[in-house]
Amino acid sequence: MTVQGRLFEHSERRDLGDGAWIDIRSGWAEDPDTLFGDLLKTVAWRSERRQMYDRVLPVPRLVSYCDLTAGRAPHPAVGRLRRRLNDVYAGELGEPFTSAGFCLYRDGSDSVAWHGDTLGRGRHEDTMVAIISLGATRLFALRPRGGGAALRLPQHHGDLLVMGGSCQRTWEHAVPKTAAPGGPRISIQFRPHGVR
Repeated sequence: MTVQGRLFEHSERRDLGDGAWIDIRSGWAEDPDTLFGDLLKTVAWRSERRQMYDRVLPVPRLVSYCDLTAGRAPHPAVGRLRRRLNDVYAGELGEPFTSAGFCLYRDGSDSVAWHGDTLGRGRHEDTMVAIISLGATRLFALRPRGGGAALRLPQHHGDLLVMGGSCQRTWEHAVPKTAAPGGPRISIQFRPHGVR
């Protein structure tokens, strides 16, 4: 990263109420250009289909998943990012991040609908999900479950967003479609055991 890029780095924690919070850290990933290009080539991207009411439709993005405790990450930098996240957050989380999910948004027509990550059986209600964005800037939207005003957070190349506390239980998040011109975006989602 250039010295110029470091001038714009910032870190901020926002309290969302009811025990939910987010951390926003700009410019967090080292050498995001190389990592983006490498992940495009090395991740085993696949398409999925989902039941939507009375039809089965393609999911509008490509995905991949890696259990980091059972196998090797698709790129050495993913292991380094996990170690760095654990150094910063594992004490507060009470456990390490153990998996990495990958999403490829090929263009503005790829998206993910409103949802909260699923807590596995026997999981404590408070947890963390850390998301690193690579590539084109896209909006990451958050809204309270049950309705309310949405936060619209632009996620830039190399940014980190962490959702913590009760965020998965009390808020929903989405990456909405956009007509704005832009290239592909990769997000890497680090989660602790049992969160998907």
